[in-house]
Amino acid sequence: MNLPARHDRQVGVASIAVDATTVEETRRALHAVGEQVLARPQYRTSGTIRLQVSPGGFSTVADPRLRVDGVELVSGDQRLAISGTTTEALGQAVGVTAGVPEGLYHDHSDVRTDKVLTADPAAAWIAGCFATGEQAMRRLAPDQQPVLWPEHFDLAITADGVGYGVSPGDSYHAEPYAYVSPATPRSDDFWTAPFGALRPMRDLPDPETLLTFFAEARDRT
Repeated sequence: MNLPARHDRQVGVASIAVDATTVEETRRALHAVGEQVLARPQYRTSGTIRLQVSPGGFSTVADPRLRVDGVELVSGDQRLAISGTTTEALGQAVGVTAGVPEGLYHDHSDVRTDKVLTADPAAAWIAGCFATGEQAMRRLAPDQQPVLWPEHFDLAITADGVGYGVSPGDSYHAEPYAYVSPATPRSDDFWTAPFGALRPMRDLPDPETLLTFFAEARDRT
């Protein structure tokens, strides 16, 4: 999908102007940092690749304690700009070895550890979408823990065999979107994607609206 030149989106309490020419680069940069600088070292140290939503972005759930806040990597009191550097350099700066988690999955961010990253204010929109998604998922299924998976870089839960998630965008849909993926395919007009139902996050600006979409999908399954 081609985005207009500029979006002004209301996500949670923040109005964020998003430049379509860099939103994909920002998403790929955040994905690379999440996968290569957070998830891989965490897996090697603590045996899990799971990430979680945190203020301004996302973080590890175990050691080493690292997080992304907007366009910065944070380690303790150290704050490092993501844009203009590489995951390899970021890892070295915080004392970890960047790379993909070995032997766990086949799809990756497809960003080399020596590629110079670009991250702009679209990071705040993506963080807002994740935060909105987490709130809606916790209300939909209070017994489920939303997980930000580094493989596809989407926040998701599974409840009664149905997947509910928020993606910052991918090759199928360029901008952030919410989705519901039932185990059994559906074919009516509600189910707009091959994997289930998809709605752009620009049309779901707050947890209540997103929860309504999730709940309708749950009822239809």
